[in-house]
Parts: sequence; structure tokens; C-alpha cells
Amino acid sequence: MLRVFRSKPKYATVRSSAPDGERRDGDPLWVRCDSCSSLIYKKELHKTLYVCSHCGFHFRMSAWERLRMLVDENSFQPAEPLVSVNPLGFPGYEEKIAQSQEALQLDDGILIGEAKIQGHSCVLGIIDFGFIGGSMGSVVGEQITRGFEYGIDKQLPVVIISGGGGGARMQEGIFSLMQMAKTAQAVGRFSKAGLFYLSVLTHPTMGGVYASFASLGDIILAEPKALIGFAGPRIVAETTRQQLPPDFQTAEYALKNGMIDGIVPRSELKDTIGKLLSFHL
Repeated sequence: MLRVFRSKPKYATVRSSAPDGERRDGDPLWVRCDSCSSLIYKKELHKTLYVCSHCGFHFRMSAWERLRMLVDENSFQPAEPLVSVNPLGFPGYEEKIAQSQEALQLDDGILIGEAKIQGHSCVLGIIDFGFIGGSMGSVVGEQITRGFEYGIDKQLPVVIISGGGGGARMQEGIFSLMQMAKTAQAVGRFSKAGLFYLSVLTHPTMGGVYASFASLGDIILAEPKALIGFAGPRIVAETTRQQLPPDFQTAEYALKNGMIDGIVPRSELKDTIGKLLSFHL
């Protein structure tokens, strides 16, 4: 029977082709801070190196943006490109890789090569969270391993900027998990060669990335309030059935408990890395 007097829905769902604060061409005009919810004009955010001027929250940056922020002009020489395959035949994996490659102009989840920071040569690797959550697949693991091997050959320090919430890349299964041991062994060989490895943790650095090379630096720095750990706080709370400290798994908590060596605001990061490189030449 036709219900002429049926109640009207309370809400209407409007589907937009662009998120809040973005024009239809995809160019963001305004960005909402994840910490204090302030609306920030995107051009102003560029000027502050993607740090909220209201609360100091450090937004995620792309690998290319971090590169421009850190290295001396025209000093970056990228490593030989590598591209992931689909070893398990995971449905849609090739398409997801192709979309990330086009959007970020990266071959995979890490931008790596030789660079100069304040005149000091080093191997620099930057993980991009936008590439499948910054997860570590076979290519990321291989590029990091080659980076440490290149550092041994050229007697160069290694600087890696980590930032991935995905850990091992599930689409590659055991091949991805193997990269944890592989990169850790590469760090071990590099350390035995007497060379300096600086690890910088950004928001978020979690899972297999943190549980392997990211936590093995001679000096480990982090950006303020970065989420750092293996499993997320909610998973830890549900597993242990304990109430966690409010700052649990933040950079500040890690520093307080001796897990990292320092917290450095983004505006001071280049100078700090430059000084550390000069001390370890």
C-alpha cells in the first residue's frame, strides 16, 4: 500500500566531489586543524611549514615538500627508481600503486637519494604517508637497504624521515614483513662500519616501520606530538584492558621514557640535522 503520509527523513545526504575546504579542481583553499579544529588558509599554512599557527600542530607533508624544506638547492640526486609488482595477485593493487604514483609523483612510498643539508653530504630518505599510508612494501625496504649500502660505499651518513601509519604493506603479505628484518640488518651493517644514522619520526610513525629501521638510529628525533609506536593506543588499551596515560605513544611520552633523544619543531629541523651531520663527519 502506498504510504502517502510517511515521515520525511531527518537528514539529506549530499555527496560532494571534493572534501570540505577544497575547490572542485582539487586545490585546497582552507584546511581544518586536526588538533584545535581551526580553519587555516592554505597559503598561510605553506608559510608556516604546515604547522598550525594556533596550536602548533604539525600537519603531514609530502616527501617532495620535505625535500624542499631540508636540502640545499639543486643538491638532491635521486636513487635508481624501483617499482612494486603484485607478487600475490592482490585485487586492485596495481591500480592503487598507479594512482599514488600519479598523485604524488613518486615511484613508491619513499623518496631517497644523495643530498646536501647545510653543505653536508648524506643519504636522505623520506617516507610519504600519502603513498598507501606510508606502508613498507618490497620497494621501500629495498630502497632503504640500498641507501645504507650506498652510505657504506661512499662513507656517508644516512638520514631517514619516517612517517607511516600502515606498517608492513598487506597487499604483499610475507614479502612486506621480510623488509623489517632486511632493513634492520642493513642498519646493523652500517653501524658496524662506524657510520652515523639519524632517524627522524614524524606523525604518525607506527607498525613495522617503527619496529624496524625507524627505531634503530644512533640519534632519534621526533616532531612535536607525533604518534610513535607499534600498535595504536586504542588497540593497546583494548588488549591490556588498562587505562593509558593521556599522552601515551606521543613524541613527548617517548622522550620522557627514553625512547627518543629529542623533540625538534619543524622550523628548527634543518638546522638541527645540519649540526648533527657536522658533528659526525
